[in-house]
Amino acid sequence: MVLTALEKAGILVEALPYIKKFYGKTVVIKYGGHAMLNEELKKAVMQDVILMKFVGMNPVIVHGGGPEINTMLKRLGKKSEFVSGMRVTDAETMEVVEMVLVGKVNKDIVAGINRFGGKAVGLCGKDGQLIEAYKKLEKHLDENGEEVAIDLGFVGEVERINPQIIKTLVAQDYIPVIAPIGVGPEGESYNINADYVAGEIAAALQADKFVLLTDVEGIFENYEDKDSLISSLNINDVPALIKRGVISGGMIPKVQCCVKALNEGVEKAHIIDGRLPHSILLEIFTDQGIGTMVVK
Repeated sequence: MVLTALEKAGILVEALPYIKKFYGKTVVIKYGGHAMLNEELKKAVMQDVILMKFVGMNPVIVHGGGPEINTMLKRLGKKSEFVSGMRVTDAETMEVVEMVLVGKVNKDIVAGINRFGGKAVGLCGKDGQLIEAYKKLEKHLDENGEEVAIDLGFVGEVERINPQIIKTLVAQDYIPVIAPIGVGPEGESYNINADYVAGEIAAALQADKFVLLTDVEGIFENYEDKDSLISSLNINDVPALIKRGVISGGMIPKVQCCVKALNEGVEKAHIIDGRLPHSILLEIFTDQGIGTMVVK
């Protein structure tokens, strides 16, 4: 579809109040899923982020990279093992995770943003003690119904976010791109769920928006019925929806990190479909928006 000049002008006019509203505001974007694997979608995400910066917003990107880690471990002949959706990370696996997330995925995103005209800088939790972490112990019930702890290795939880380095970069008009590697008290590296890192960073920055790119259109009352999309979700309704199975599987940690971010001062959180080109712009700059907005 080719737009006329008048239609293009109409789109800009529709975006104007949102550009005004979010000028100078911080938006934390959790970049993951299919949008990291498809070249056209990658390009669209980079363009969205650069446009946001050029109209006066302060985008901050936190990224995952599970498929790339799986590929590298496979090439090295090391089998991936998961418990409750979390990667068991021994010392050797941690080296690979850090190498892939910090040395490859992060730098590819930075290079992409810079190539399309932005100014990006790559970070991980070790930079300026950005993400202080501690060892995570996963608990589950054994065959006797007793709770036991599972050692996941170098899998971590966020203890504290020190956002000064992010604020310094933003003040100099850079776009921070953050890999979810935390640093422990002895300088050890920890692999942390990128959704949780993004939510914690959004809270630490008191972001106006927290946007999670996923591989689904949002949260559905009934996933088989595409007309049942929940466009706005109050955090008070989350426990009941989890109990009913409306929010399930990999969507649970995404919604939980939205709830935590909102409870700690983030204005709004959005779960949107990263498979849709320019989904970030559609959410932020249009009247209708897309996906599921989570509010307090």
